[in-house]
Amino acid sequence: MINKALRILIADPQHFHRMKIERLFNHLDYYRVAPVQDLAELLTLVDYGCEPFDVVVINAELAAGKLDLLGFFLGNAQVRHALIYNEPSAPLQMAAGFAQENVQISPVALPSSALIRQLMAFVDAPEQQPDASGWAPQAALQRRA
Repeated sequence: MINKALRILIADPQHFHRMKIERLFNHLDYYRVAPVQDLAELLTLVDYGCEPFDVVVINAELAAGKLDLLGFFLGNAQVRHALIYNEPSAPLQMAAGFAQENVQISPVALPSSALIRQLMAFVDAPEQQPDASGWAPQAALQRRA
């Protein structure tokens, strides 16, 4: 069942890209979406927000040379999951074996419907319920930054 209360932040300098990504979330019935156009807005909302964002989708170009996005998201309790797209070094970082369960990095210029669906399937996964004996199988432990 979809959790419509999930907080989603989209960061891209292009208005058209923000709208397109927001519509991808809307088609999946997620409507609690905040779009931002620059790094300063993103940092303000993340740092001073009253509750954490469940998902941040960000264009890597937004922080080019200004901020280490992977380091920022891995160590930030205000962001539960992040998708960094338009990152040319994505295949290299994945091959290097980074432990990043809550951060996905993609080289694509703009996330597709399939990529957003895959992200939300991970973020909004149903919790396992105990069986009749009261035992609940444990999911693999995830390190959350």
